[in-house]
Amino acid sequence: MNTTILRKTALGIAGLAFTGGILAGPATHAHAATDTHPAATTVQADKPAVDKTKLIPHGVQGDQSHIDLNDEQTGNAKAIITATKKAGMDERAAVVSIATALQESKLENLGHLGDRNDHDSQGLFQQRPSSGWGTVEQITDPEYATLAFLKGLKQVDGWHDMPLTKAAQTVQVSAYPDHYAQWETQAAELVAHHWNS
Repeated sequence: MNTTILRKTALGIAGLAFTGGILAGPATHAHAATDTHPAATTVQADKPAVDKTKLIPHGVQGDQSHIDLNDEQTGNAKAIITATKKAGMDERAAVVSIATALQESKLENLGHLGDRNDHDSQGLFQQRPSSGWGTVEQITDPEYATLAFLKGLKQVDGWHDMPLTKAAQTVQVSAYPDHYAQWETQAAELVAHHWNS
């Protein structure tokens, strides 16, 4: 076989492999500040897929954080999703809510923390009875706390068109307004995985 044919065959195979790699995308997906889409998730055949463009429509801001969740934390994420549906709001509202709860409590339904408490903040969203969020019993109920947060979110004009951290901060009025941004990717992954479960 002549060397020109061998060279053309090798280049053709390399070109197909390269094109296949571009079309298929990377085998792994690292979270980066430039990432504008949540990681792909596996959806069972009997469940409709979540429209990923609704989850992170504005891209993420800054470095993304991720924590491993235990059963209680996962259950709280599911409770936030259920409450979001009950409020008649969409997947993006669930992403904002879960990212907020990840920042405020790491999705743990916190009671009073004694000396470590921020005033009288409690629950998933660290809401304060003294600020009118509800009683201690109410704000430590995941459904009530989520519905209260979403009621505040609904009152933010244009929240859907804002970066997540600005929408969350407008409701929460945190001393650390930019910290919500770091949880957007993990919140989107949770919503993609559990919205239709």
